[in-house]
Amino acid sequence: MFFTHFVFTLSYRPGSQNTKADALSRMYNTEERSMDHTPILLASCLVAPVVWELDADIERALRTEPTPSQCPAGRLYVPSAVRDRLIYWAHTSPSSGHPGIGRTVRCLSGKYWWSTLAKDVRVYVSSCSVCAQCKAPRHLPRGKLQPLPVPQHPWSHLSVDFLTDLPPSQGNTTILVVVDRFSKSCRLLPLPGLLTALQTAQALFTHIFRHYGVPEDIVSDRGPQFTSRVWRAFMERLGVSVSLTSGFHPESNGQVERVNQDVGRFLRSYCQDRPGEWAAFIPWAEMVQNSLRHSSTNLSPFQCVLGYQPVLAPWHQSQIEAPAVDEWFKHSEETWDAAHVHLQRAVRRQKASADRHRSEDRVWISTRNLPLCLPCRKNSEKIKQTNEKHTHK
Repeated sequence: MFFTHFVFTLSYRPGSQNTKADALSRMYNTEERSMDHTPILLASCLVAPVVWELDADIERALRTEPTPSQCPAGRLYVPSAVRDRLIYWAHTSPSSGHPGIGRTVRCLSGKYWWSTLAKDVRVYVSSCSVCAQCKAPRHLPRGKLQPLPVPQHPWSHLSVDFLTDLPPSQGNTTILVVVDRFSKSCRLLPLPGLLTALQTAQALFTHIFRHYGVPEDIVSDRGPQFTSRVWRAFMERLGVSVSLTSGFHPESNGQVERVNQDVGRFLRSYCQDRPGEWAAFIPWAEMVQNSLRHSSTNLSPFQCVLGYQPVLAPWHQSQIEAPAVDEWFKHSEETWDAAHVHLQRAVRRQKASADRHRSEDRVWISTRNLPLCLPCRKNSEKIKQTNEKHTHK
């Protein structure tokens, strides 16, 4: 910036010609010259001052609040009247750039000191609205966990989702995953592609409702099949309530998401060398999911729905006596009661585990998917604060 005031030309001079200057060019001029105290850089070129006025304010405040004896050598004690302004400058100045708690503390502790410096910086930076709106969040989701209600019997409350982007197999590229939230039993329906709302409702009626009856509630994501008027009208005619998950929050329908992971792991284990044959393994994947004991119910889905564990391997016995019908129903009810108790325990355990790292707070809404009228989205705020308090569902 200093050399921009002059008109000059840069020319290269080889090292062999760049000899030492002679004595005449080193002569000292004893003439007194007037000193120009004008700054080399113009005031308009300064972004942030290097020497700030706060030092003078600290010196004046030290007259009424002397430096304590425990102040380390080489550091300047900051009286309480100037601390807020000092933290504000060190954190919000363009030369600082809104750093985090640790960096702001290191920026101040190199020159200044007071006993509660780290605590005061933590309080200020944690409440900085500019940091909250412009920095990417690094904390866990706010709000306590609100579990879904525990059903009373099998196939009364369902979770539905599509498992997509699969390689073509027997003309299918998609799996409709239906999970019973009580027994954790699942049905896997291979499909040639994503269905429309009416086709999805017809598939559920054909493969689920006619076997287990019409459910009370269906939880799904916000896909176009489940947000359309056709889907709502169809379910309203059947008396089924529709529950949609929060946007970009798959944990709301975590039951079916977990089954999707297990099914994907099963298909990768047995079809990694033959990706085009996954449709032939879907019945096996469904049987495995329904046969293994679930940690929430402490029973297998087969036991929870049927009241007993079906035989998965052939066995030989000369005579099999069928139990009485009353005994079968009694055993089924006892099984369901035990499953309900285990489910309630699992919900309490999961809620306590999740709430241990969460807290109630004001809601910050991500602007990633909001239609904001801004000239440049990249430099806009990442989140906005609302005026209401909510719990994280």
